[in-house]
Amino acid sequence: MAFFVCFRKGCAMKKLLLFILPLLIIVAIVFTVFGVIQVRFQEEKLRDDLMRKARAVAESMELSARYSLLNNDLRSAQRLADRFQLRERVQGCAIYDKEGKIVVITQRFEDWKEKEKPYIAEILENKTPRGSLETFKQYSVYSYIMPIMDDENNTVGLVEVIYDTSYVFAMLTEWWRRISLTLIILVVLIALVSLLIQWRIFILPVKQLTEWFQHFQRGDISHAHPVKDRGELGKLASEVEQVALSLRVARKTISEEAEVRLQKEELWTEGKLRDLIRAKLGENALFIVSNREPFMHVIDEAFGMPRCIRPASGVVTALDPILRACGGTWIAHGSGNADKKFTNSKNKLGVPPEDNRYILKRVWLTKEEEDGYYYGFANEGLWPLCHNTHTRPVFRESDWQMYKEVNRKFAESILEELPVKSPFIFIQDYHFTLLAKIIKEKRPDATIALFWHIPWPTPESFSICPYQKEILDGMLGCDLIGFHVQNHCNNFLDTANRLLESRVDTEKFSVVRLGKETFIRAFPISVNGYFSGNIIKVAPEQIRTIKEEFNLQDKIIALGVERIDYTKGIVERMLAVDRFLEKYPQYKNKFVFIQLAAPSRTHIKRYHDLMAEIDELVEKKNWKHLEGSWRPIIYLKRHFSPEEIAPFFQLADICIVSSLHDGMNLVAKEYVSSKRDLNGVLILSSFTGAARELTDALQINPYSIEEFADSIKLAVEMPQEEKIKRMENMRKIVSENNVYRWAANIITELTALKKF
Repeated sequence: MAFFVCFRKGCAMKKLLLFILPLLIIVAIVFTVFGVIQVRFQEEKLRDDLMRKARAVAESMELSARYSLLNNDLRSAQRLADRFQLRERVQGCAIYDKEGKIVVITQRFEDWKEKEKPYIAEILENKTPRGSLETFKQYSVYSYIMPIMDDENNTVGLVEVIYDTSYVFAMLTEWWRRISLTLIILVVLIALVSLLIQWRIFILPVKQLTEWFQHFQRGDISHAHPVKDRGELGKLASEVEQVALSLRVARKTISEEAEVRLQKEELWTEGKLRDLIRAKLGENALFIVSNREPFMHVIDEAFGMPRCIRPASGVVTALDPILRACGGTWIAHGSGNADKKFTNSKNKLGVPPEDNRYILKRVWLTKEEEDGYYYGFANEGLWPLCHNTHTRPVFRESDWQMYKEVNRKFAESILEELPVKSPFIFIQDYHFTLLAKIIKEKRPDATIALFWHIPWPTPESFSICPYQKEILDGMLGCDLIGFHVQNHCNNFLDTANRLLESRVDTEKFSVVRLGKETFIRAFPISVNGYFSGNIIKVAPEQIRTIKEEFNLQDKIIALGVERIDYTKGIVERMLAVDRFLEKYPQYKNKFVFIQLAAPSRTHIKRYHDLMAEIDELVEKKNWKHLEGSWRPIIYLKRHFSPEEIAPFFQLADICIVSSLHDGMNLVAKEYVSSKRDLNGVLILSSFTGAARELTDALQINPYSIEEFADSIKLAVEMPQEEKIKRMENMRKIVSENNVYRWAANIITELTALKKF
């Protein structure tokens, strides 16, 4: 199919030129060679004609010139030379004496006397005529000299006739013009005829077939192919048509079988989600849109070779298992410095790399676009606006314009992929608040859901944003907007009610604006639970290696896993560990806190300053409590893949999640799902969405360092039976409310609203 898709405007023209160009080159070469031969023949003919005319004129003058020279009658000789003054082509005449000196010459050729003529002596000696082209005053003339003989055959002088040759060159130029014009007409005619033939017998059938393939690719497999040709193209189209028929039958069968299986299974799994999507969405394609891509290719600084990594992102953690389960297309910003090397001509690739389960389409942004849209408006404006961490949001007009431009660019990229039948587009987060409205303007049949992964602020806080109306209008282009917790839904409804001319239906939890209804729902996001076949296996050697590397034998190990962000409470966590060791010094040299920290948004000053603050704090606290080789805080600042994090989860006795404000926080759920031995304690900030579900965690206020330190002691000293009971309860919650159920709830909600 890719072969036929290439026959679009640019590619088709290129292929036509490759077909026609050799033919035109051959015709041009043959015609040019013929023209050269023809012109040379005409040139020789004209020169011969010129020589004969000059010789005839010279011979006609011979008697008169001989008489004048023998009688020394210079007056008669001058009259003879002056006859050429008014002639058109014969420019002049000169008569020489027997010494080779000019005695008379046509007046307009007076300067001819000054010209050096070494050939005169040769003519006098050999007594033979001579004709040749000569240069006079930077133009060309034809000179014919004939010796004048007396009766005894002695040379008495010479007569020279000078002809204008410009008419010869004018005629040759006219010949070349006619040949060139004929060649151009011939080339144009050949090109037109070739184009017509190509179009009729090849391009038109291929174009029709390509359009049919595009419908086929977008899910419209009900049309018959348009190719009437019975040749190879016709055979190919017929074969694909049979595949389309088989697909229609198979889709119907799969949908019915999926509906049956769906009723039997209880726990949400990858397979059950796949069955739900087949049963509910049917032939409707699934598209996920996010800023962060699930897989990125970067150049390994140590070896200089590209490698594929999983970014540190809760969005990726949650959504990758969904697309692995049911397939589809994920559209995201290609931010890896080696990303372009691994995409095809449509900026797509199959992922995961080792087992292609869905398509990743990368959208390329310029540095200016990324700075304004991502680092500027999204992360210096919307991010601090939505998180109650007392960081002042920054809104710049240039960032807003770039944010709008990038949303339009993503919309164009998505619209290129949408199938004929109503697609389902699942937009992620605050980077694309304008996207739904732009897409709906072109494809009102598309069903669009937006999931907001971060908190939604109160109306008073959101009113700080100078672009509040445009953002809310864009978001309400969706059919469904999801938040982690009901409180965020309530905040959004209040915001729409206060800041927009809209009607909020508190019974249906929807917003109606300009006749368009958008439903607002809470969908607590989760992880795949490590309970399915996608479990990351950790070998005992990995845990042993980590313990030996960091001297962790017989230590109580606490763990934190985060992006470096001021909302994650990393500084408060370090202060709590410090206070814990101050209040309970008996745990010195027995307790170690490990922080896995992935650098993030380092171009933003607030994040850059935060990294420096954490570095300084770690060094200061380690120096304060240092005893021999033991240090209380191990700070590992780099990107960690899920496979690298898994052994840290398993060896950790305590996991600390101390976010100052978080939509959900999946690290807490990942830790719980990884503790198959039930030997672990979760310390969880009450300001996270996860705290509403994981009530068996030790919940803390991260701003209260004393309470925080006491909770660490409580976790360290918790009896084994209580640990097991709490972890069992939390694992049951994560297992039942996993990411597959989260996705299923969103899809079920949409189908219940009769959007399909």
